[in-house]
Amino acid sequence: MIHRQASRLLGQMAKGFPVVALTGPRQSGKTTLARQAFPDKPYFSLEDLEIRQRVMADPRQFFALLPNGAVLDEVQRCPEIFSYLQGVVDQRARMGEFVITGSQQFGLLGSITQSLAGRVGLVQLLPLSLGELAAAGLNPKTLEQTIWLGGYPALYDRRRQLDRPAQWLSAYAATYVERDVRQVLEVSNLSLFQRFVLMCAARTGQLLNLSALAADCGISHTTARSWLTVLEASYVVYLLQPYHQNFGKRLVKMPKLYFLDTGLLCHLLRVDSSETLAIHALRGPIFESWVVSETLKHRWNQGLPADIYFWRDNHGTEVDLLFEHAGKLHAVEIKSGATFASDWVHACQRWQRYAGAAAADPVLVYGGQDSYSVKNVQVRAWHTLGAQVVGTIAG
Repeated sequence: MIHRQASRLLGQMAKGFPVVALTGPRQSGKTTLARQAFPDKPYFSLEDLEIRQRVMADPRQFFALLPNGAVLDEVQRCPEIFSYLQGVVDQRARMGEFVITGSQQFGLLGSITQSLAGRVGLVQLLPLSLGELAAAGLNPKTLEQTIWLGGYPALYDRRRQLDRPAQWLSAYAATYVERDVRQVLEVSNLSLFQRFVLMCAARTGQLLNLSALAADCGISHTTARSWLTVLEASYVVYLLQPYHQNFGKRLVKMPKLYFLDTGLLCHLLRVDSSETLAIHALRGPIFESWVVSETLKHRWNQGLPADIYFWRDNHGTEVDLLFEHAGKLHAVEIKSGATFASDWVHACQRWQRYAGAAAADPVLVYGGQDSYSVKNVQVRAWHTLGAQVVGTIAG
């Protein structure tokens, strides 16, 4: 069993809210976590047609038979129950009664806002972090293997003995496109959407010019925005926003695009092995995506808002990650190389001069093995990201 760091947060939320909602990408382990964290609660998957029909036929009777609550999986499949659930938790006034899981692209948060506002504690669960894998003794031995495999729990299930992760990732991508996207967007040309996803993958770690992306895919700007919104809601991609303060410099206003699982990203980019990744042209942006994803996992597992940004002026000076903590601005530079180069710290040092007294000592995460300090910059090896570094860079 892999211990999920979000389980502590889940328990805390259950003490303060009558309903706990667990959301995240498909196959990130939401159902497993909910059942492990609340083993005494009955479990119902509303993906099951028979159960869904029984619930919809008589919701009041269904909840009356659950005096101590339940785990309700894939609740977006039966949005009608939210108003009944509201009445039940208001009447009983007990904390931690119901645990619901679902996917945001189907309007889970919208349903919560309308019917359960103030009654729900939200937990966002991404695939396995490096720290979770290391604690279970399942972490790959090299940086390339770690990034190439990604974090979906199914790839680390010993019972499956998946020696070809590309097969699982291919099925995952196909299922997502053929079921979820078709259901949400009613996409008539699936091959065009697949092209759009591939073009997004090729732009990971880059500033997102939505008009250029739409033109390259042969779709309208409106369609591209709609498709990207669903990819965001599905936790496939994440748009890292620029930091708003300019420190006397003109700012870039476009967000940067990242994929939240590098295993899926490598699959979409046709990176067929960890050895291929080591020499791939996009190795740097893929590594950057991994660090951004690990940072988000840490923050969400602690119940913190994302609140991470990048900073870039119109002269090209850029800080890969920026966040506020304890009254200071913390900057993170990300480099995939295994050998430290002295010029890597220049951007952080220039940014420090712009930020002045507001700046904390920067952190540089790189693809090497050793950790040390250089000119007030904390240089941290990639494999420590699951331990002290992610706490340092994520607040």
